[in-house]
Amino acid sequence: MFASLARIINKHPKTIIGTALLILIISIVLGVQSFGKLQSGGFNDPAAQSTVAQNLIQSKFGGQANVVFLLHSTRGTVDSPAASSAGLTITKNLAQDHSISNLTSYWQSPNPALKSRSGTYGLIVGHIKGDDATITAYAKVLINKYTISTPVYSMQLGGSAPSGVDINNQVGKSLGKTEGLAIPLTLLFLLVAFGTVVSALLPLIIAVMAIFGTFAELYILGSITSVSIYAINLTTALGLGLAIDYGLFIVSRYREELAEGKSVEDAVSHTIQTAGRTVVFSATAVSLALAVMAVFPLYFLRSFAYAGIGVVVISAAMALIVLPAILTKLGHGVEKGRLPWANRVRRVEAPAWRHLARFVMRHPLITALPVIVLLLAIASPLRHIAFSTPDERVLPQSTATYQVGNILRTQFSTNANSQINVVLGGKSLNPVQLADYSKRLSSLQQIDDVGTYAGTFAHGRLVSSKPRVNPSGSDVLLNLDTHVDPQSAAGTQLVKTIRALRVPAGAQLYVGGNAAALVDTEHSIASHLPVAIILIIVSTFVVLFLFTGSVFQPVRALLSNGLTLAATFGLIVWIFQEGHFASTLGFTALPINITMPILLFCIAFGLSMDYEVFLLSRIKEHYDTGVTTTEAVAYGMARAGRIVSTLAVILAVSFFAFSVSSISFLQLFGIGTGFAILVDATLVRAVLVPVFMHVFGDKAWYAPKLLKKLHKRFGVTDG
Repeated sequence: MFASLARIINKHPKTIIGTALLILIISIVLGVQSFGKLQSGGFNDPAAQSTVAQNLIQSKFGGQANVVFLLHSTRGTVDSPAASSAGLTITKNLAQDHSISNLTSYWQSPNPALKSRSGTYGLIVGHIKGDDATITAYAKVLINKYTISTPVYSMQLGGSAPSGVDINNQVGKSLGKTEGLAIPLTLLFLLVAFGTVVSALLPLIIAVMAIFGTFAELYILGSITSVSIYAINLTTALGLGLAIDYGLFIVSRYREELAEGKSVEDAVSHTIQTAGRTVVFSATAVSLALAVMAVFPLYFLRSFAYAGIGVVVISAAMALIVLPAILTKLGHGVEKGRLPWANRVRRVEAPAWRHLARFVMRHPLITALPVIVLLLAIASPLRHIAFSTPDERVLPQSTATYQVGNILRTQFSTNANSQINVVLGGKSLNPVQLADYSKRLSSLQQIDDVGTYAGTFAHGRLVSSKPRVNPSGSDVLLNLDTHVDPQSAAGTQLVKTIRALRVPAGAQLYVGGNAAALVDTEHSIASHLPVAIILIIVSTFVVLFLFTGSVFQPVRALLSNGLTLAATFGLIVWIFQEGHFASTLGFTALPINITMPILLFCIAFGLSMDYEVFLLSRIKEHYDTGVTTTEAVAYGMARAGRIVSTLAVILAVSFFAFSVSSISFLQLFGIGTGFAILVDATLVRAVLVPVFMHVFGDKAWYAPKLLKKLHKRFGVTDG
């Protein structure tokens, strides 16, 4: 297989390069349009009760509130003549806007919940109609029109729709900042690693092709289905990191073959049959790990599967086909642009890594035990992990939507963003049934009032007979105002209490709102997690078994990856939930975004397999010559240790660059993934792998007879 591919590449390099350039041009044309196709949501299960409630409210009751107009009176209260006049005028203008429904204004129906405790803030709340893309686009129009500052009053917009606008803006800014940091650092590391300008630039060329190719894929998918805008961030980080990983591995092996005196054609051929085989296995392992995210119904996670698989496959294809074609044409020109340290970095072996491997294997207990204890200590905060879904607090405190949300939480008795919506369907309720149920809901300690078509209920009694919600056939909507933070344990418990409350006979209950969405998302992820874990375990076992012929190597990889992930999760809880370095990094400490552990689990697991395959390829290659396992490990570390550490630093840099992002869960994603990469490539590969190999010896390659036959038949060889 690989030998045949090498012959084709050596025979038709110009055709391959020309085709790649054409594909790149098409990818750029499509890829630059991908941003307009992507969405900022995707954190909810479409089949969840809260989503069904949202859809019912959208179709029958004019939609849930998704935009808040916050008017601040700078001279007196919002009841002053100037503020009242402004509030009434804006309310009338919004009432005539056919893109807005369910408008409620303090100046139209003076509900005390719409006025701050100080009396200086007043609210207008409404719903922007349309799908996610339409809502976000129109929210931008409203922001531009109604963000007002005068000597008498000012107005800012908040709510989920304006937050989506701010998030989209911040994603673009963050992308520029992260890539502006990552690309120069990556080039610097490549120059240090290769020692020549030409060889250092080649992996970057592969990265550009991979990134724009995946952008084009996201454009096509975004035209067909819902795709998260955050997939862009994964594309750039993985594209820059993995494409460079594969490119560096191919170029390093090619230069090694040239240094041993092989011709250009033979060097390319042997590189494809050895390093190329490793790249294919690595790409397969990483892709399978990322594909697991498609198990979850949240399109935020599915989008990362789309982007991740795309960038991995394209990176591997470019490294396996296009890069060798370029090397065929360059020949010894790959050494052009030599830098002062070129002779030092061109040495095939790194003696320091050989010495480290032998030291670790001579002293397994005193080297492995501190590493295990350290990682378990870092993992300890994981015991206190709590979860949330994203709201405006993931944004910088300087953004308008963050400021509006903060005022709603601190200045109002009831938070407009915390409202819980209850839909009763399937049966027409008579006024007595509705009143009885509403009274029981309003008697709950955390509920401030319950608004229905029959009036408002508070503390177990009717306080106003003025309708707050229009009826819709047999379906009934009840809006529950609460002061409880929807991201808190009290908020999720309140939803569970409401769902446990007896409903009128024959009625179907649907509870919606931010707190309900969090409860449902937690349940959705928990219910799909066992399948995801099984798929990860099975795919890891199959790929590593086919690669090594051993049943112990996959088990060792699973255990070491589990230790790395536990430490990673502990670190992100310590930083992002407990708030360490919050002022330095500029984020608000919150419970962990519930999708992040899944994302980190799949991506960190996949990337750890990248280095697993790179290192094992050299160890197995030498072991197959007949040497002992101990000698094979020392050889593999000497040959691959420097490359693996360089790859890890480059890939970690592309993720650590997200620390300058202005969206907190992107910071979490970047720091968590970067940490996992470094731990895996250093403590795990340099210490735990050699210790395992030394303890098990030749048994590290053990497989039962039946599996040996399967490996002999299906395992991929160099031929």
